Amino acid sequence: MTPALASRLPRRTVRLRLTLLYVGLFLASAACLLVIIYFLAAQQLPDVRFGSCAGTAAGTGNSLMITTGPASPPGPSAGCAAAPGALGPQSAGPDSGYVLYLQRQVAGARQVAVSLRGDTLDKLLVESGIALGIMAVASVGLGWLMAGRVLRPLRTITAAARRISARSLHQRIALTGPDDELKELGDTFDDLLGRLEAAFRAQRQFVANASHELRTPLARQRTLLEVALRDKHASNESLRTACQRALAAGEQHERLIAAMLTLAQSERGLDRFEPVDLAEVTEDALLTSTTTGDTAARGLTVSTALSPAPTRGDERLAERLVANLIDNAVRYNVPGGRIDVSTGMRRGRPFVAVTNTGTRVPPDQLGRLFQPFQRLDPARDATGKDGLGLGLAIVSAIATAHGADLSGRPEPGGGLSVEIIFPARQLGCYSAAAGSGAIS
Repeated sequence: MTPALASRLPRRTVRLRLTLLYVGLFLASAACLLVIIYFLAAQQLPDVRFGSCAGTAAGTGNSLMITTGPASPPGPSAGCAAAPGALGPQSAGPDSGYVLYLQRQVAGARQVAVSLRGDTLDKLLVESGIALGIMAVASVGLGWLMAGRVLRPLRTITAAARRISARSLHQRIALTGPDDELKELGDTFDDLLGRLEAAFRAQRQFVANASHELRTPLARQRTLLEVALRDKHASNESLRTACQRALAAGEQHERLIAAMLTLAQSERGLDRFEPVDLAEVTEDALLTSTTTGDTAARGLTVSTALSPAPTRGDERLAERLVANLIDNAVRYNVPGGRIDVSTGMRRGRPFVAVTNTGTRVPPDQLGRLFQPFQRLDPARDATGKDGLGLGLAIVSAIATAHGADLSGRPEPGGGLSVEIIFPARQLGCYSAAAGSGAIS
């Protein structure tokens, strides 16, 4: 069996099944129709039998009665033939020749009528069977054509699925025709291709950005080590300094890899949901924040309003979300600025919000801050440390994994306000695709 033939067998099998189904339904309905027509014709054809007609003389015998229908009532009938002795006194003489002649005519008429009725029904049955056979043969061809027409959109979708690959995800089926289930299937497949194209594009962009971000500290580390090794007059102090710088570059590697792993885990979604109180998580994040020293050194004021905010999710990721928001608020703040951290319930849903002062954020550039490796302005980092460009991207990914709604807005006087509203605790579990993660 050739591969081309093997690839066509499933479609042919489905088409053959549909054809047989159409033929079977046609034959069943046609047979029922013919049976109904046969019985209706049998009821309508005249029936011939002997019976008594009113007005015949008593004792004169039976007369011929022609009736139609299943049960014609006895009584006077226009189909009654006169019986012997009912023709008048002139026919009731001793000469019985006329009587015998009349009886033979009645018997012959009855036989002809019965034979005619039976022949008519037999002919109707035979001709109906022939017509049914002809239509059965025709229904096979019509069923085959109809099955092919029904399966034509599926063949289009199958051909497109085979043609489209990772390099041609921009192509679409664009199925035309009436707005039915098959067109809905084609539109759904187009939507799936759109999501896959966006995912592949984001993945390629992420790999490119990650390669760029990893190349810089690696090149710096290698340069430091090569310079130290080539220095023939290097002292212990200079070598120690070079090693310390190389270790600092290695730490940046570790932070970047850890952030990328957190981002990947968040985008994958959560395996289980546990009870989490955002107020407790935020309090722990404030105590363990890596920028606590920077907060005091730069004279930043941290104001908290932590009310209970129970929800369900991953406590470790939720703490990382809040920690990233706080670190971002500290890193891009101004000396003597302010940070407001609050948690609580809003319309029955728990939320956490972090607002900070700082330089002005253009509204049209707000969405970039929540994309991986996107920095609005590296000079805004007032801590003097190199940012990774992953902090708010991780926040967005974790919010999406929890099915939370993320909103951010620039403050009029400068700075940024980020609020994340989680699903209510009683709403149960959410998948990674449940939340919109939209930036408003």
